[in-house]
Amino acid sequence: MAYVTLRFGALQAISRLAAAVLCAGLLSACSTNGPDSQTGSLNAEPKAGQDRQMVKVALLVPLSAQGQPGVIGKSLKQAAELALFERDNPNLQLIVKDDKGTPEGAKAAAEDALKSGATLILGPVFAKSVIAVTPAARKAGVPVIAFSNDRQVAGNGVYLLSFQPTPEVERIVTHATSNGKRRFAALISQDAFGKLVEPTFHNAVSRSGGTVVAFENYPPGSANAMLEPLRKISAAIAAADAEGAPIDAIFVPGGQEQLEPLGRLLPQAKIDPQSVKLIGTGGMDYPNAGRDAGLVGAWYPGPDPR
Repeated sequence: MAYVTLRFGALQAISRLAAAVLCAGLLSACSTNGPDSQTGSLNAEPKAGQDRQMVKVALLVPLSAQGQPGVIGKSLKQAAELALFERDNPNLQLIVKDDKGTPEGAKAAAEDALKSGATLILGPVFAKSVIAVTPAARKAGVPVIAFSNDRQVAGNGVYLLSFQPTPEVERIVTHATSNGKRRFAALISQDAFGKLVEPTFHNAVSRSGGTVVAFENYPPGSANAMLEPLRKISAAIAAADAEGAPIDAIFVPGGQEQLEPLGRLLPQAKIDPQSVKLIGTGGMDYPNAGRDAGLVGAWYPGPDPR
């Protein structure tokens, strides 16, 4: 992972990364044992003398989901098709299933894929969907390599191929403190993701020698719910400035759904991102994020674009 300023879209990075990992997943399906049961590593090609039978790999992605999930689903599908084309192996068959971005859709897609003879499932993207497909996959003895970043859904035949929130938070806090940012504010959603990153953020700031000066939560689902917590953070920034101990950075974890309204609300809350650095998680890397003046210059952890 590398630190990059928010200025480019995620689709190219997603496609390049997905093409590489999906190709690795296709290769793992050729092995007799699949992912290693202890380490989760992927075995390579069949050994000499083993029969090369048709291998069916199912890809479960949210093709018809609205918004960013649908964009991610289509990007993963294109990356998988590219990996299959570059592999050019007639013994590999890709079965693409639309999981609709819901647990119910994922369960139906997995069951359909298994009936079609899938010997490996790539996906789904979301944790609840991974939970939904797990029972049928385990019963069939088919490994699942999911794209969720929730470590709690992994194990017993379910493997994760994703960036995890905990190291992302630790990396961005370490980067911020190493660049002179020592006094933090935070605005975190009261959802499953927020409950995961909140203690990680506090611990990372403490270990880095920093201080959390202001902390606010907001309920998910409503953009306007951010405004009052942002105003409280703005008041804390003003008070810290008056005391001669300014707040250096605001931690705003999340993705497009949270950050687009945040960018619009910053002026209303009288928060100047040119004076206080915005920092976040890898969810900041979404298409056209750099067009939002409020987010330009923000820091987040992500894969090296090269």
